[in-house]
This record gives sequence, structure tokens and C-alpha cells, in this order.
Amino acid sequence: MIQLRFLTGKLAGSVQSVERFPCAIGRNASSDLRVEDAGVWDRHLELDLDLLHGFTLRTSPDAFVCVNGQRIEQAVLKNGDLLEFGGVKIQFWLNQTRQRSLRTREFVTWAMFVLLSLGQVALIYWLPK
Repeated sequence: MIQLRFLTGKLAGSVQSVERFPCAIGRNASSDLRVEDAGVWDRHLELDLDLLHGFTLRTSPDAFVCVNGQRIEQAVLKNGDLLEFGGVKIQFWLNQTRQRSLRTREFVTWAMFVLLSLGQVALIYWLPK
């Protein structure tokens, strides 16, 4: 669903995909995404998927998190937002979409056109008789 691109910190240059929500990010071993950089709390923030608003971010009480340079406690994230907490900068991205194959639908559509055409040809020969 989403990608987190680490721009600074120990995980700099890596990309982590998040598929399950809520996703806790922090230093604790029980966090869904473990970040062990300086200034990161045990459970620093949490990402969640709200069907009405989209992807939301909630911080732990008194935890310092900036989204696009502004300190927040709760925010709705948009594609490309920059998250800063502790010694880490992360860019929030939506995963690339995968297009499903449409071969079966296309085959069935063309088969129906062929059957329809054959039916019309058959009617043309049967009606004058």
C-alpha cells in the first residue's frame, strides 16, 4: 500500500513497504517498523488507514514529529510528504500499482463479436428461404 523511503539515519537509502495497518514505528522490538536512530522513542508514531480521510499519522504523547517542516500530533498524509522524527527523515509514498492482465476479458469480447457476426451471417442465409 505505501512505501517509506529513508532519507537519513541508519536505514538511509532503503525503502520499506507497509501493507498492514495500524503500523507502529519506533525503537521497540514489538514495533511493526523498527527504527533505532537517536531520538526515536519506543513507539514514536503510528500510521493508520482511515477509509474516510486516507492515511493518518498519530504521534505518541510528547513525541516530536514534523510533517513537511511543521510539528504535528496528528495529520493526514499525502503522497510525497516528508516525515522527520528523532534523527530520521522519511518520505511517504504510495506503492506502485500493478495492472491485472485483461487477456481473458479481451478473448471473451472478441469471441462474442465472432459469434454475433456468424449469427448475423446465418440469419441472412435463412431469412430469404
